[in-house]
Amino acid sequence: MDRGIPDEEVLKEIRTTQPEVFYLVGTPRSKIQEYEKKWLELPWRKVRESVEVKLFAEGGELYVLAKRAGRRAKERAIRRRKLAGLLWKLRALRRKPPARDQLLLRLGAVRKEAGRAFGFVSPRLPKEGEEVTGQNFAFCLDREKLQKAELRDGHYLLRSNLVSEDPAVLWELYIQLTQIEMAFRTLKSELGLRPIYHRVEKRVEAHIFVAFQAYALSVTLKQRLMALAPGLTPRAVLEKLATLQMLDVCLPTTDGRWLIMPRYTQPEPDQQVLLQRLRLTLPAQPSPRIKGQEASEVEPRRWKM
Repeated sequence: MDRGIPDEEVLKEIRTTQPEVFYLVGTPRSKIQEYEKKWLELPWRKVRESVEVKLFAEGGELYVLAKRAGRRAKERAIRRRKLAGLLWKLRALRRKPPARDQLLLRLGAVRKEAGRAFGFVSPRLPKEGEEVTGQNFAFCLDREKLQKAELRDGHYLLRSNLVSEDPAVLWELYIQLTQIEMAFRTLKSELGLRPIYHRVEKRVEAHIFVAFQAYALSVTLKQRLMALAPGLTPRAVLEKLATLQMLDVCLPTTDGRWLIMPRYTQPEPDQQVLLQRLRLTLPAQPSPRIKGQEASEVEPRRWKM
């Protein structure tokens, strides 16, 4: 489970009344600081190329402090971008300060947009009834607090009642959360599972079933790419091959009938290279067929491959 979902009472109940149930959960960032003395002197243990962990036991639980270099860089980049935007907006407010009530409203909007980054700024506001000036409205960056936060970047704390489990295995299990989140993101965005406009239960179930089948094919393509074309994603491949389409070429004959020629568009050179890399071969062009319909009854059709 992700951090914030189970509370202390739930975890205590599991440990005391359901010893056969095992859990692995993330903990809030405050726990890292709370147990700082526990893990500060412990050695780091590498479980992957960019992942290191520290272990300590407390109250029948195993705590795993993990750090990832890539995650640290990402968290710092996000915070710095948020801080840069926040400071720019605060400077703009200070250059042309509005009335106090309007200032408070704008600060509220700025704070909501900045999120946690606002906690690193200490503003000084004018008292009620005072005119807003550059002297009574100011702000400063809490550099000491920012440095402490940067020291914890890339760190996250896991806790489990699997006290004898290998920390590398625990970390691998917890990382499955990101895979689950990615699966939901793919279903909802790329495969169009949401929104669902159907009102009949069977149609809703069919919609979900088709989307799940599409996701299974997406995972199959992903596994194929890992073996044959590492570095490519299923979405990139589908976007590249999107121009390959199947269509019907309808030609009238002299006796009033129609010659229907199903054809798919020829792949571009880069598409052909991609197909060869994936070891995929397009089938032969379908055979033409004759239809004895009026021209108005023949509806050209087109499918994406």
